[in-house]
Amino acid sequence: MALQTVYIALGSNMGNRRGWLQQAVEGLQMVAKTLRASPVYECPAHTLRSDEVQPDYLNAVLELETVLSGEELLEVCLRLERSAGRIKRRRYAPRTLDVDILAMDATTCRNERLELPHPRLHLRRFVLQPWVDLAPEWYIPSPLRATVAALLADCPDMNEPVKTAWSLLSDPIVNV
Repeated sequence: MALQTVYIALGSNMGNRRGWLQQAVEGLQMVAKTLRASPVYECPAHTLRSDEVQPDYLNAVLELETVLSGEELLEVCLRLERSAGRIKRRRYAPRTLDVDILAMDATTCRNERLELPHPRLHLRRFVLQPWVDLAPEWYIPSPLRATVAALLADCPDMNEPVKTAWSLLSDPIVNV
């Protein structure tokens, strides 16, 4: 398989949030070349009920290059989540680690395990804000058919992520 550019979202709102994000970066570096990492942002958790209280999330986006297929990369992401102790209970539940494939080049895919581009990325400011730091002009194919910057400008999510001083990569050249 040819080398593909991939964008992956990371999130954590339980335990050692920075540590879980860092562990995910290290795990992904075993199977892909990490080109760049967005700044780490902090943002209120999305919840199912307005009265539900959860710790804030730390979120970031990584730009990778890999020869893995989408399905193979998904398996790596799920393994990283499991190694962080994540148990999928319900949507919007607190989590130690969330690792989502946002997009792989111009690949579109929809099956029971994987959907590319990620089907809800345009609704999540906590994904789009760090992603726009990396690649504002990245074009997301059908069904969204827009750049990351355009999706951020139209995003209905009103929770504003706050940029932290933390970075996920030790080489400052690859941190945005």
